[in-house]
Amino acid sequence: MDFQIDAVSKEPAYLQLYRKFVEDIVLNTYPYGAKLPSKRTIASDAEVSVITVEHAMSLLCDEGYIEGRERSGYYVTYKSSEFLGQPPAVKQPAASSPGMHRTSDSLISYSVAAKTIRWVLQDYGERIRVKSPNHGCQELREQICAYIARSRGILVRPSQVIIGSGAEYFYGLLVQLLGTEHPYAVENPCYEKILQVYKAMGAEVEQLDLASDGILTKELKTSKAKFLHVTPFHSYPSGITASISKKHEYLRWAENRKGILIEDNYDLELTVSRKPEESLFSMTKDSNVIYINTFSKTVAPSIRIGYMILPESSSFLLIFLSKTLPCPYFYIRSSRGCPLMY
Repeated sequence: MDFQIDAVSKEPAYLQLYRKFVEDIVLNTYPYGAKLPSKRTIASDAEVSVITVEHAMSLLCDEGYIEGRERSGYYVTYKSSEFLGQPPAVKQPAASSPGMHRTSDSLISYSVAAKTIRWVLQDYGERIRVKSPNHGCQELREQICAYIARSRGILVRPSQVIIGSGAEYFYGLLVQLLGTEHPYAVENPCYEKILQVYKAMGAEVEQLDLASDGILTKELKTSKAKFLHVTPFHSYPSGITASISKKHEYLRWAENRKGILIEDNYDLELTVSRKPEESLFSMTKDSNVIYINTFSKTVAPSIRIGYMILPESSSFLLIFLSKTLPCPYFYIRSSRGCPLMY
């Protein structure tokens, strides 16, 4: 075994161990079903404490790479190939609609939001009334880059961030960006507005059935789509979270057919767990994932603001910037659904 820990690295020892095991598991050094070395053996070889090893093992378990078995040890559950046999039936846990968040669900209290708004108005003055560019104001895009780097481990440039009035707005924008020449695929079941917007924009849409850890492999194989819209974390209404094996399968799907993944992470705005849930966008170096998220929970659902991250590809950015599309920075809806402020 080779578990060398860099003592001078700023990264904690348990995260270094975690990344080493991820690399070995994905490269099939430890294949599906293999038993990992004992915690004491790993601790001795890496010259760290057993507690450090337990922390790394806990992260691997949380993300579905391994599972712990009582009085037996840890076993690899990551599958580098496709499903073996019939996948388990889809679970249907209760989940809240992405379009029906209550104000009390917000992670930012009203008093904090009010103080922040007053501070911005005082600091920016008349500049707050200046119309933002089509892809969003520079300061906001810079802050979103810093936010997702801290909370999601996604490192991007402000030029890749597009600001818009909620996730549904981006669904329509993406059809204009990607076109309707090729079919789009969505999860079945999925958030109904995804289907409604794609069909209203003239796109052909395929619905791919879900298993307990993501879209069925056979559905991905037989699909004719080139664009796959997935909600890897707490998909609505099923509540299903894609396993790490399934995430890699989505990435292989996009790579093999030169397609695009649309990662819609509406329910993963902010996490207080020890390590953020890994996003598809952060798992690939290819320009084949578009990331969408909103601030409906962390700020408030009444402020319709979201962001889309385009791959760092000149072709994507040039296509977007060349289109004269209306792109409001944000707006607030009245009780009748009319925009009150742009």
